[in-house]
Amino acid sequence: MANAKKLPSGSWRTQVYSHSELDYNKDGTLKIDPKTKKVKYKRVYASFTASTKKESEYMAAEFAMTKKGKSGCVNMTLRDAITQYIDSSDAILSKKTIEEYRKMLKNSFQSIMDISLKNLTVQKLKQAVNEETKRPNKRYKKNPKPISSKTVRNEFGLISAALNAFDIGIETKNVKLPERVPVIKELITPEIIFDIVHGTNTELPALLAMWLSFTLSEIRGIKKSESIKDGYILIKDVVIDVENEQYVKNRPKNATRLRPHRIPPYIQYLIDQTDQYGDHVVDMSITESALSRRFTRLIDRSGLPHMTFHDLRHVNASVMDMLNIPEKYRQERGGWKNNKVMKGVYTHTFSDERVRSDDIIDSYFESKMQHEMQHEKKEP
Repeated sequence: MANAKKLPSGSWRTQVYSHSELDYNKDGTLKIDPKTKKVKYKRVYASFTASTKKESEYMAAEFAMTKKGKSGCVNMTLRDAITQYIDSSDAILSKKTIEEYRKMLKNSFQSIMDISLKNLTVQKLKQAVNEETKRPNKRYKKNPKPISSKTVRNEFGLISAALNAFDIGIETKNVKLPERVPVIKELITPEIIFDIVHGTNTELPALLAMWLSFTLSEIRGIKKSESIKDGYILIKDVVIDVENEQYVKNRPKNATRLRPHRIPPYIQYLIDQTDQYGDHVVDMSITESALSRRFTRLIDRSGLPHMTFHDLRHVNASVMDMLNIPEKYRQERGGWKNNKVMKGVYTHTFSDERVRSDDIIDSYFESKMQHEMQHEKKEP
């Protein structure tokens, strides 16, 4: 409990923490912590002055217990708090993350977005989570389904971050979230995928994902003049779309994505046929989502189970597991960061064993596509 101090006037004053506010430099820019690279907040204190020490301390204690103060944020809505949190993080978070946060602000947890922070309680958060878990996913119009548990958890993560930033005293960890539901994918075999994409303008990106485990943003960042050297592809840049504009990030999302991959001869052959795209290996005149849809359309037209472009990395991981590739080489090839994805390995391992693993994987994929090596072109 805070202790009162006697003032020169004879009155007693007790100061107690009220809330935190964004801290600004004299020029109006946000202060950034040089160690954490996060925006800095300053603590604001409320003062209670009375004629007696006991009365002053009582007023301060009542304030702390009932949370009456928080003068800087009690009348702010949850929507306002999240907006300020996003705005204060736009120099730290990636443009893609900021875009996703703004989408969440617009679409998620709408039942509590306009509630004042002073009226927000753990019970209201619990009720809102229950409602949000039932919210229909707009992607499934014919067969309505609720949004995924992962989506709900990500949305609530943003709410928690905003509430913690304003330090209003709500224990968000006491709010139970829907359990993560493992997704069981019905994967198509590599030889069928080869047959479907062969000869189309989707073949090269699909093989780079299924064979070498590159994401589409990584594939779009591959430049023949910078990323390819001595028979290897090194992912240095990624290209993302934010509000229909392309942005080049000079490093992948995770440091483990900075990985070199030996280029199999057939993939090198396909790369050599991409002069129409200039220095890139894929068509950069269309968006990432459009490139992804090209692949999905080919699958859907074939009458096979629905499959996304990103699922090609699942195929890659499944093939490596089937071939008994050592775990650390699987993780390195896939660029996975931690054990939640691939039982984590953090050391660089580019040795004779890794080369042998590459040989096994390349031999497998080459054997599955021998009948597709005639290079006939299909309609895209």
